[in-house]
Amino acid sequence: MVRQPPEAPEEGERSTMAAVAGRSVIFVTGNAKKLEEVIQILGDKFPCKLVAQKIDLPEYQGEPDEISIQKCREAARQVHGPVIVEDTCLCFNAFGGLPGPYIKWFLGKLKPEGLHRMLAGFEDKSAYALCTFAFSTGNPEDPVQLFRGKTPGQIVAPRGPRDFGWDPCFQPDGYDETYAEMPKDVKNSISHRYRALKEMSNYFCQQNGLPEAACTQD
Repeated sequence: MVRQPPEAPEEGERSTMAAVAGRSVIFVTGNAKKLEEVIQILGDKFPCKLVAQKIDLPEYQGEPDEISIQKCREAARQVHGPVIVEDTCLCFNAFGGLPGPYIKWFLGKLKPEGLHRMLAGFEDKSAYALCTFAFSTGNPEDPVQLFRGKTPGQIVAPRGPRDFGWDPCFQPDGYDETYAEMPKDVKNSISHRYRALKEMSNYFCQQNGLPEAACTQD
């Protein structure tokens, strides 16, 4: 998938972004493991401090980008300030991209074993994990910025710990282990979340006049 870089901000948005640097930004999540993973990937050079906050947002429907934008705008309205939301999809190619943004509901009902069984009648077991981070400065006049990461793989019989969603049944291409079986540092160097966060980190650095190396985790 060819991704266009985020649009260059207008002068007013750039000044708002500069004001965000060094401040706390709300990261909408109630999942401690997700927060831990995001902070580990971003490292201590990210120019803002992420503060987790659980917010009950509507269950929007539509395409991943549309859902991410709507969630981010509503979260910014509720916190009255800069906010980051994440939306994660698991997309089966045999199903034309479904479950996609609705994977949470499928996982809750079927568990990783059921996700694998969904493809029992299909030769094509390929899938991709898609992560989208959406950022709002908190100013309703500024556009929501989207940062996407995609990792191709296969849906397999679950292996590994069951403490992080559908990780046990997703095996990224080029690896013999599922996400759940991988050491965290390996997963965090190839995952869909890592790729989206790298885009977001680079954007924050550029908008705050920092060289990319200044935000890169050693």
